[in-house]
Amino acid sequence: MSDQVVTRFAPSPTGFLHIGGARTALFNWLFARGRGGRFLLRIEDTDRARSTPEATQAILDGLAWMGLDHDGEAVSQALRAERHAEVAQELLARGEAYKCFSTQEEIEAFREAARAEGRSTLFQSPWRDADPATHPDAPHVIRIKAPRDGATTIADKVQGDVTIRNDQLDDMVLLRSDGSPVYMLAVAVDDHDMGVTHVIRGDDHLNNAARQMLIYRAMGWPLPVYAHIPLIHGPDGKKLSKRHGALGVEEYRDMGYPAAGMRNYLARLGWSHGDDEFFTDAQAMEWFGLDGIGKSPARFDFKKLENICGQHIAATDDAALLRDLLEFMDRRETAPADEVTLERLEAAMPHLKERAKTYPELIEKAHFVLTSRPVLPDEKAAAQLDSVSRGILSELTPQLRNATWSREALEAVCQGAAEARDMKFGKLAGPLRAALAGRTATPSVFDMMLVLGRDETIARLDDAATGAG
Repeated sequence: MSDQVVTRFAPSPTGFLHIGGARTALFNWLFARGRGGRFLLRIEDTDRARSTPEATQAILDGLAWMGLDHDGEAVSQALRAERHAEVAQELLARGEAYKCFSTQEEIEAFREAARAEGRSTLFQSPWRDADPATHPDAPHVIRIKAPRDGATTIADKVQGDVTIRNDQLDDMVLLRSDGSPVYMLAVAVDDHDMGVTHVIRGDDHLNNAARQMLIYRAMGWPLPVYAHIPLIHGPDGKKLSKRHGALGVEEYRDMGYPAAGMRNYLARLGWSHGDDEFFTDAQAMEWFGLDGIGKSPARFDFKKLENICGQHIAATDDAALLRDLLEFMDRRETAPADEVTLERLEAAMPHLKERAKTYPELIEKAHFVLTSRPVLPDEKAAAQLDSVSRGILSELTPQLRNATWSREALEAVCQGAAEARDMKFGKLAGPLRAALAGRTATPSVFDMMLVLGRDETIARLDDAATGAG
């Protein structure tokens, strides 16, 4: 086996990229990238009836949004059927597999008799040790010769040693009667041929490992390292399903969670590095190891996801955050169309990203930039613009026209206007927010004034003072 770490993500293209699949891909990506290895993608599209090009594209899009780049071209399992059949024939030639001519009726009769006698219903084919000279000219499958005694131990890096008695393993079919390979054979052959050194996947595949190991050993191939990770559960402790909310990666993207936050949160979901909750991709690659994965199912928690995403938004470089926000707005077809608005949005970015957990929250905080005159206040903001407030704004506007447009000067003018009315500035801040943004929850009024500039600020205050909004 190669000294270079090689991992793979092998989804079936029968639907969207599930959040559990995204975490599996992430773990494989982190493990490979952190060790200078390769991360490969295989599309397990052997189920031709259920696999669709649209689902394949959804998986590719989901991985791209998550930022999980793979090495080389994605491998189509279906296109490798000839190679899978070749291995089955080689096992047959080695005496590690055999032709089975038993019909479905004969197999079912065997199982019924076994049930009646209280013994194992695992089918034991009468053709296992038959002389090839006795083979009929009839349809047949190719089965592997599984060991009948002893045990198979999976040395799993997460679950520990998992031992399965060999009398619980049947002589599984490798090639169907029509010559098509089964999933178990395809996976083992593909993992070997792709040079996969570490198979990191959900623990629902744990039993599959013992059966795939039969193929490895029969072919004399070195075994990969196995790591079967617990599945993700919902907040109620049950397997994550539609009743828990969004399932597909694209749904989280469309809800406005940043990809960096999703990577951080999913990495932390079932894996830990001490008490670290917030970390960068570089740190995750450096720290991630199979020994940090827990044995118990992780519980998906939207509040923790939002908290992590909020930290990532706050820590993101302004230019990068603006780019990500504009991509999100493009998908919603709400991106600013004019250069002035775009420039203001860029200038506002440092004041928007604190305490915003998602892109929609960023957009709501940026409403003062994205809206245009006359600013229409929402119900709460409109309540701030009574006749007294409008009067104060009328008095304030001329003073702002002559003020130096700096934060210190603006604070001094507004503070002076409030003191002249024998009131605290907080009483004036509400009407100012309503006039400038049409909202009650906004960045600082002074930050908004500086972003909007003198002319736009005064125009909005004039509108509010005269009731034009």
